Formats: sequence, structure tokens, C-alpha cells
Amino acid sequence: MPSALEAARVSAASLPIVDISGLSSRNPADRQKVGTHSRAACLDKGFFYVTNHGVSEALVGDVFREAAGFFALPAAQKAEIDKAKSRGNRGYEPLQGQTLEPGAPPDLKEGYYIGPEHGADDPRVVAGTFNHGANQWPAQRPNFRPVMMAYLEVMLDLAARMMHGIALSLELPENYFAHYCSDAMAMVRLLHYPPHPAHAMPGQKGAGEHTDFGGPTLLRQDDNGGLQVWDHASDAWIHADPMPASFVVNLGDMIARWTNNRYRSTVHRVINSSGRERYSVPFFYHGNYAHKVECIPTCLAPGETPQYPPTTVEAHLREMFRRTYKG
Repeated sequence: MPSALEAARVSAASLPIVDISGLSSRNPADRQKVGTHSRAACLDKGFFYVTNHGVSEALVGDVFREAAGFFALPAAQKAEIDKAKSRGNRGYEPLQGQTLEPGAPPDLKEGYYIGPEHGADDPRVVAGTFNHGANQWPAQRPNFRPVMMAYLEVMLDLAARMMHGIALSLELPENYFAHYCSDAMAMVRLLHYPPHPAHAMPGQKGAGEHTDFGGPTLLRQDDNGGLQVWDHASDAWIHADPMPASFVVNLGDMIARWTNNRYRSTVHRVINSSGRERYSVPFFYHGNYAHKVECIPTCLAPGETPQYPPTTVEAHLREMFRRTYKG
């Protein structure tokens, strides 16, 4: 796979766009239509835009304003809520705090992790369940917490609806992923990418080449672009430019495991060549940490064997985080 920072620009019309309004319909045929369109998108480039999702654009605007306000705080104030102080992987991640691409320099981004709240007496916290714990909040931004928690709640609902669509796309019962979606874990991750420096280290990117770890990722971008996706059909990188009022959906590694790579977990990266500050907000849907992840039998062709051993959501995510934060 070429490592140069350039990518092709293709028309938005050539990228899959799925109207998911039918997932909220009481008519099974409307929901199945979304499943059919989702299947085509998942089998095409492995990433796609979703529209008519029901998430308030006013709320999305609030999230971006609060994110920009937080990242503009002095370094010392952001360090007060460094995620290194959290047992639940919540809070601020400094610039170059993660290396997504093995062998590459650290990523040119800073971030902030937010997830469902779990108090110190929660049995899962007491048991040391991965990523479970309390959030950390910036005292200097009083609206930050209510905005982010409101966004988390609507995105949990949207992701669960998306899983219904994925089940239908695989010709499975609509509630096939019901346990996975129960007591679901997820992360809102705020990201800030400074302009790509003229003299960056060789191979350094805003976010190195990687696949996402969990189930579906639903990404909101600002207007600056920078997301690049590997397109197997053209054997090249292509831009996934921002589209108004839409999410970019990436399928994570757990969906590849479920489908024996029928639905691929798409490699992507970020290079902020806009010359401006770039902000994005990916929502990572992990699901129930106790859920067993193993190949769906109907995704196997006759005589085919699973490419991945069974695991659990928690075990899979522990391994993924260990790899990218090992430094």
C-alpha cells in the first residue's frame, strides 16, 4: 500500500450514500430497503455516508463549538484532566499521544475521550472492566458536559438503529445484535488536528493508517477535509470529503470478524493539508463488553472456515488499545 500523503479526489456521487430514515419506519419493507442499500455500501468500498439520521444539526454545532473551545485552553488546564489520570480511559489526550500506524511517528492530533458514566461503586468498575469509569470534565467550560452527554445519548440510539440495518443487510433477523446493543459502551472522541507542518517527520500524519477497533464508527467532520480512505478497487487513497448534515460510517474490526471479512474494516488516515485547524468527532460504538464475537455462520461459504478465533468485545478492545498505546 503506497505511503505517500497524496490522495485522489472523487465525486461525492461515486461514494455510497445511504438514506437511513427508513430504519425508523413501522413498515418492515422500509427498514429492509435500508438494509439492502447498506449491504451494497458495505460490499462496495466499506465506508459510506448516511443521511436523514435524525441527529440535530444544532446539537452537532454545539459539540464542535465546545470542542474548539476546549482545545483552545492553555496546555496546563488541559493537563488537569489528562486521561492518564483516569482508570476508564476518559479525558484529554495530548498531541502525539497515540501512534495508530505501526512504525510511523506519533499522530499529529490531540483528543478527548467521553463515554457513559460509571461511578466508583459500579460493579463493572469494581471488577476492573476495561474502559468503564467516570468521565473527567473541564471546569473552565460549564456547557461542555451537558452538550457532550446529550450527544452521547442520541448517538447511542443512532448506532443501535444502524446495527438493525446491518443485521438486515446480512439477511439476519432485525434483532440479531440485540445483546450486543444492550448496556452498550461507546466513546465520543473529540479530535483536533493542527495544520500539517511543512517539515513533519517522514511518514507523519494527523492520524496514521489504521482500521477502527469496534463496531460501526459514525464520524462528523468540519469543513476542512483530510480524511482519506484506501480504495481496493482503484488501489489508491481517495478523499472522503465532508458532506453537509451527514455522517461518514466506517465498519470496525469486530464487523470484519463477524462477517469473515465479507464486510471489510476499511483502512483510513488523516492528513490535514488545509492550512487550518481541523476538528472531527468520531463516535465509536463498542457494544456490550461481555458479548461474544465470532463468525456468523451464514457468512461462511460452503467449506469455508472462520478466519478469526472467537473473542469478546472487551478482550478485543484491550488488545487494540495495547497495540496503539504501547509506546
